[in-house]
Amino acid sequence: MEGSGDPTPSVDRRPPERSKAPSKIFWGLLAVALLFSIVGISVVGFLGWKDNQTKPHLQVVRLTFKNPQGSPMNQSAVTDRTRNTVTYWVTSRNQTSVVLFDSKHSLVCYRAAGERSCFLRKMEVHDFENIQSILNMSEPKQDEVILQQNNRTRFYREFLGILGSRKVSYELVGEAVQMLCDQLPIYWVKKSEGPARQRLIYLCIDICFPNNICVSVCFYYLPD
Repeated sequence: MEGSGDPTPSVDRRPPERSKAPSKIFWGLLAVALLFSIVGISVVGFLGWKDNQTKPHLQVVRLTFKNPQGSPMNQSAVTDRTRNTVTYWVTSRNQTSVVLFDSKHSLVCYRAAGERSCFLRKMEVHDFENIQSILNMSEPKQDEVILQQNNRTRFYREFLGILGSRKVSYELVGEAVQMLCDQLPIYWVKKSEGPARQRLIYLCIDICFPNNICVSVCFYYLPD
């Protein structure tokens, strides 16, 4: 009948709300993953930097040979690629002399066994060639090399006159020479054909290079 009966209740047809819990979990996991990624990258970067800082830049090449007189000689050439230097430690008769080739400053410095001074000269073309033969042998994975001379070895003698009146200022030399001489006086030396008869040879240092060249460096004092 018209107007009779209970009215039909209205039906709420709005779609049910989706749970927000899965969305929060997703973003939470993503944030945690990003955090771990950042931490991992930072740790790897730090360890790589630390390893680079602590990794040695020195390489050693050992050389054994006999000088022209037949006496056994032992040498160790230490290359420092960060300073561009090659340092020879020459042992003979239980005494050790040191020869430093500083290619960065184009200097050769000698500190003979038992001496209370250093001797200095400018590098020449053949010096760069000789130390390059050392650098070619001191590969990063090769810490030590034993070199034996052969019949092709060539021996030379080099005479250096000591200029006693020409003392070198420490401000004019690099860090490598400063550390080698350690406040000892440094004097320039001059290459010559040999001392006059009245000038006696003061001392000699025998050096051999992997390119089969051996040089006997002899010093004597020039008149002031």
